[in-house]
Amino acid sequence: MTTLARSFVLLGVLAATSLVYAAPCSTAAMSGKWAYTYTGTIFTLNGPLPAASVGHFKQDSFGNVTGGQARTVAGQSGLEDISGTISVNDDCTATATINVQVNGQLLRTAQLALVFDSNGNHVRAIFQSLTLPDGTNVPVVITIDGNRVTTKN
Repeated sequence: MTTLARSFVLLGVLAATSLVYAAPCSTAAMSGKWAYTYTGTIFTLNGPLPAASVGHFKQDSFGNVTGGQARTVAGQSGLEDISGTISVNDDCTATATINVQVNGQLLRTAQLALVFDSNGNHVRAIFQSLTLPDGTNVPVVITIDGNRVTTKN
């Protein structure tokens, strides 16, 4: 292969690589500090309970999430820590597994479906499942609305 041909191959590889890193939606591109609210309903044997939360989280470029929230369920409020992972697809859809703890004790795990919009600065999500530590599935209809506060971790 001639030097010129090698140069074109190298240029092509570099161009393809920069397109991958310039993808508008990726786990790394959505990193930063976020603020969110969620609202919805938890369904129990005793009837439906309204739920709401306001919170914040930090997502690193690998999709690791840490943060906290103030939530209320049927008027009972509490402060909770959150941690988990988010995996973002190039079409701006994503999935997340979020663990909720108090004083290091796991209270529940949520599986979320997400969509990023507004150039990656806004996220909408819905709970796909909510599971207690003993494996009990809790039926919920909860949606999330969030905004990126900063791209800095």
